[in-house]
Amino acid sequence: MATRAFKNIDKVPEPTLRRLPWYLSSAKLMREEGEIYVSSTQISKRINIDASQIAKDLSYVAITGRTRVGYDIDLLIHVLEDFLGFTNLHKAYLFGVGSLGGALLRDSGLLHFGLKIIGAFDINPDIVGTEINGIPIYHSDEFEKRIQEDKVNIGVLTVPITIAQEITDKMVDGGIRAVWNFTPFRIRVPENIVVQNTSLYAHLAVMFNRLNEVVNK
Repeated sequence: MATRAFKNIDKVPEPTLRRLPWYLSSAKLMREEGEIYVSSTQISKRINIDASQIAKDLSYVAITGRTRVGYDIDLLIHVLEDFLGFTNLHKAYLFGVGSLGGALLRDSGLLHFGLKIIGAFDINPDIVGTEINGIPIYHSDEFEKRIQEDKVNIGVLTVPITIAQEITDKMVDGGIRAVWNFTPFRIRVPENIVVQNTSLYAHLAVMFNRLNEVVNK
């Protein structure tokens, strides 16, 4: 039987943390296909990452498998979900209910990964006081009052870049401890605040550049 134990997540390299969800998704897919055990070689064939790298990444969650058999697939899924924080419910606020912000509010899949957006903030009178996917939209001026009641510590930032820093400062002053930044603006925060930048435009630039290289070969 495989065993597990957790190491200090602060010591896990960021590239490893980015890859672990890919292994989780692959394991879930293979479980749906009827697999009981899964090896790093099987995962490697699906996602084109070297099997030795997968084994090294999985060593951070300290799960061991059976020789020539692999990892117990149910345990692997449980370990990865627990390690990545997907089994805990993290409440969040969203700031900026434009096209991207509205799409995130409609994405019920986030809940499966432990993130529950319980409220959104904007200044547009046409949407303030309404709901999207059951999530209420408040005026930005209500943030300080709401956070005292809801005890939220994660903020999802989808505002225009012209006010990205201003809203970030407001979030941090109000008690937000982690910011998921979807803007292409590099926000500045105190050292004790966690920031995860996920700029769609930056990824588009990389894709277009790589595509141009391929087309012009």
